[in-house]
Amino acid sequence: MFKKIMGIVNTFLIVLVGVLVILLVGLRFVGLTPYTVLSSSMEPKYHVGSVIYVIEVSDPETLEVGMPLTYALEGTTVTHQIVDKGTDERGLYFVTQGIYEGSRPDPKVYPEQIVGKPVFTIPYLGYVSHFVQNPPGIYVTIACCALLIIFCFLPDLLCKKETE
Repeated sequence: MFKKIMGIVNTFLIVLVGVLVILLVGLRFVGLTPYTVLSSSMEPKYHVGSVIYVIEVSDPETLEVGMPLTYALEGTTVTHQIVDKGTDERGLYFVTQGIYEGSRPDPKVYPEQIVGKPVFTIPYLGYVSHFVQNPPGIYVTIACCALLIIFCFLPDLLCKKETE
């Protein structure tokens, strides 16, 4: 009975770890890059602690006013809504701002600053992502993986001793 219960628990834990690995790492292989939402500037569309998945934009001309845009601004990755689009002496640019009440327009965003456009989001996954990427979460994650491996073999070891 113990072996059966441990088998179910192990299967659940392995599936859970597999899903988290796919969501945090695996989707990169299909061109989606995850980013954790750290501010409330895009509430209620993107909640703090969510992960947004961003896909590269091949042609910035296709971006329209009202669409969300992820771009690099002064060493930070930002996702805001496009509120204006135009051209100047440098070429095509976008003006973005958060949708949260009281947000102000950002400086102009040029195509070379564009990271991509968000395609979907998963609430609360950003908290998990942030935890496993920073100490002490890294150490807890490594310890949990080691325990998971031990739990996979533990029922066989215990049952083997009982039969001897």
